Amino acid sequence: MTHDHRHEGHDDHDHAPVDWRENGVKVIPGNSLDPNTAQTPGMNRAAAISKARAGAEKIWAGTVTIHANAKTGAHHHGDLESIIYVVKGKARMRWGESLEYVAEAGPGDFIYVPPYVPHQEINASRDETLECVLVRSGQEPVVVNLDIEPVEAPEEVLWIDPIHR
Repeated sequence: MTHDHRHEGHDDHDHAPVDWRENGVKVIPGNSLDPNTAQTPGMNRAAAISKARAGAEKIWAGTVTIHANAKTGAHHHGDLESIIYVVKGKARMRWGESLEYVAEAGPGDFIYVPPYVPHQEINASRDETLECVLVRSGQEPVVVNLDIEPVEAPEEVLWIDPIHR
């Protein structure tokens, strides 16, 4: 593998060198996350990576905590894609026009939420906090809280890898 030296502090147009100290890698300590972000009843979000905090242009990342035996209100995130990584606990996701579908995820599992999907996060544990990492495809803190009457018995949906069926 060869290394292209044109990209060491320069782009292809011979502009001034980039200050990699100030414009390079950022480490955001877990104890300094920012809770001043859009919230949904039943959960606590805290920002780690954003434009304001780290200079990110295309993604947002943070944490989500849902207390034991709690659930969020139904909501969606506009045209943003979301990825939730379960660190601790058991997540139950409901989604659909009437929250008619359900799936569960545990530690080490990833959850993908496409744009505009009405959904609800539920902590499936009665006594353990649900802790997750959240990544979104954009910077806007879009949270559209919805007034949805959920169906009584949602249909369980198991994920099947479309590449390796």
